[in-house]
Amino acid sequence: MIRRLALVLMLIFMNAAGAAESVRPFTAGSLQQVLAPREGKPFVLVLWSLECQYCPTELKMLSELKRSHPRLDVVLIATDAVSDTPQLAARMESYGMSKAEQWVFADEMPERLRLEIDGRWYGEVPRTYFYDQKHQREVKTGLVNRKFVEEWLARNAIPDS
Repeated sequence: MIRRLALVLMLIFMNAAGAAESVRPFTAGSLQQVLAPREGKPFVLVLWSLECQYCPTELKMLSELKRSHPRLDVVLIATDAVSDTPQLAARMESYGMSKAEQWVFADEMPERLRLEIDGRWYGEVPRTYFYDQKHQREVKTGLVNRKFVEEWLARNAIPDS
């Protein structure tokens, strides 16, 4: 019985450690690393934080939509610190978003990163960018409702295969 418990705990720890490794540091130039492989493809970029009151609701909703629209590409950028990576990975696991591409701010001056992402953004989260195929983006600050996302998906015709 104790051996089984130890094995289960070890597997949970290994899974959490592996998930934490998938969170990449977001530094100057990282936005281009997000955009380049998605050229000509629609996707959703979500800025969020562990401290954000509305982020769990939005992220869980996106996770549900991703299950019904597997081709929905969601990129997550946490505005927390790199030292928060284990908690970020665990939170995404609990929201069902562990397979989404994940980044975390990794600059001592987050203002530089905010400016790179959007000169009109002052750090409020959630902040969500809906990129169409031409990478024209539609910006939403605060909780995005499901109907808006479903309408965006319909306009951007992301076929499910």
